[in-house]
Amino acid sequence: MNLIPVLILGVSFALGFPVAFSLIISVIPYFIMDPYISLNVIIQRLISSSESISLMAVPFFITAGTIMNYSGISSRLMSLAEALVGHLTGGLGHVNVLLSTLMGGISGSGAADCAMEAKLLVPEMEKRGYDRAFSAAVTAASACITPIIPPGVGLVVFAFVCEVSLGKLFSAGYLPGLMMMAGMMIYIGYISHKRGYKPSRTKRAPGKEIWKLTKEASWALFLPFGLIMGLRFGLFTATEGGAMMAVYSLIVGKFVYKELEFRHLPKIILESVLSMASVMLILTAANVFSYYLSWERIPQAMSASLIAISKNKYLFLVFVNILLLILGMFLDGMATMIILAPLLAPVATALGIDLIHFGLVMCLNSAIGAITPPFGTYIFIVRGIVKVKTETLIKELLPFIGVCIAVLLVVTYIPGIVMLIPNLLF
Repeated sequence: MNLIPVLILGVSFALGFPVAFSLIISVIPYFIMDPYISLNVIIQRLISSSESISLMAVPFFITAGTIMNYSGISSRLMSLAEALVGHLTGGLGHVNVLLSTLMGGISGSGAADCAMEAKLLVPEMEKRGYDRAFSAAVTAASACITPIIPPGVGLVVFAFVCEVSLGKLFSAGYLPGLMMMAGMMIYIGYISHKRGYKPSRTKRAPGKEIWKLTKEASWALFLPFGLIMGLRFGLFTATEGGAMMAVYSLIVGKFVYKELEFRHLPKIILESVLSMASVMLILTAANVFSYYLSWERIPQAMSASLIAISKNKYLFLVFVNILLLILGMFLDGMATMIILAPLLAPVATALGIDLIHFGLVMCLNSAIGAITPPFGTYIFIVRGIVKVKTETLIKELLPFIGVCIAVLLVVTYIPGIVMLIPNLLF
């Protein structure tokens, strides 16, 4: 078995090369040395994977999320979140977490949510007496919920890589996402009581105000429900659903909320292209690398080796969680999932683990990797916007990481939580 590309890939990661280029560079010597494969296969695989219809869902969902940030949807969801939880001790901290949960059903991008809330909520939290590092930690941690709630981009990527039902995977994300929300809010309530952080409202919002804000936000709240139901009843594919979300966002922003203007379009296009370019480049490069893996039958060999070591699926899940949590400290979580999912999914299937459950476990690990030091993506996003010391931010983040890992363990070993909604709907 030729493992030279794996070794080159490891060295490239250690040297800090971009993930997509590392994946391509690592297989070039392999294709040059193999007399049965043309070097042209690299270009062929890059182009063919970029033409995949199912992969088109990724840029559509990313574009829809970007449009929503300019269409007034985010501000209405924030007003609703404050009306619902602003009266609690540590009110703005709870608003931060709830807004991420609501935005998860809209944008699907944790990085976009993290940047938006860092600009929007952290300055306001500081004005109300919250510690800057704590405010930044709440923002980074709560952004981990966004990729788990549909239409999270990580869910779309796993469904594409492992060829599983996107509708089932979307519906599986709700309960784990709500569990993360509840865990973070419990911790925020505890620490706010301890530090004396006050509510953002003097009393609970009256029912009439909540109803009014819910009606205003209903155009946004309808989206995740409509998407899941459309996929469930076969009204559209995931790609068509992403396109419909983008068009729906344009219509709502322009004609309903009347906040989206034509001058915003260049910014929307630029942000969308920059966000989707990195994801698409990694996905297409991973397709080239997976061709090498398939040619060498590495997934089959790995499956046989892992099953020979232990036929216990719970031990396998322990191994997967430890491996992904460690790799998440050093690599982008999305890249790790793209590389390892095709390797680990056959083993999971052989051990009787449902791939919907396994996909949620991998997506959760990917989300946690975004806030684990030293290279967590959300850490760098928040630090750059808020201007807080990295070590102070990480110290405040550690309890939130503990909450996320606790939810991960529950989801891993009680698959009924993940599979409840998919089994009811599908």
